[in-house]
Amino acid sequence: MADGATAASGMPERRPFAVPAVLVGQGITLRRQTEEDVPFLCRLYVSLRWEEVQRVPQWNDEIRLAFLEDQYSKQHHHYTTHYTRSDFFIVERNGEPVGRLLLDRGHHSDLRVVDIAFLPEARGKSFGTAFLTAVQEEALAEGKKVSIHVEQENPAKRLYARLGFRDISQTGPYWLMEWAPA
Repeated sequence: MADGATAASGMPERRPFAVPAVLVGQGITLRRQTEEDVPFLCRLYVSLRWEEVQRVPQWNDEIRLAFLEDQYSKQHHHYTTHYTRSDFFIVERNGEPVGRLLLDRGHHSDLRVVDIAFLPEARGKSFGTAFLTAVQEEALAEGKKVSIHVEQENPAKRLYARLGFRDISQTGPYWLMEWAPA
């Protein structure tokens, strides 16, 4: 498994993370990511960045796709190298993958949402809101904060602000946002 949390590896199993009750009736399930998920994760990454690469008029769609697949490969390597003790989850709807949640629970005094993303057809359905609220509830129970890095122009930044996340610091195009229990 990509998250390094298998019993076969000799490491203890990661704590479970439950699908929020509001999503269970919508056919949403959550499972651990495996190497077999790499093609889906690449497709997810491409769907997230496709509009952005459309701004490069010199590139045709073949070049755009090759660039994004390469960028996904670099992201995948970074995540699996630097977040070895994190939980890598695939979000499924009626048995089909529609998103991912990468959660670092061992990050100092907070729970770090490293990545949360959904395919276009699964966006705007409150899946992200429900999962982020569940992370907040876990953090509240543990007396921790929740943090996430987000690009300034990412439309999801509005969602995070609505859920009580605040801008903490900026590094390049990324903002560290944080939610703290009241």
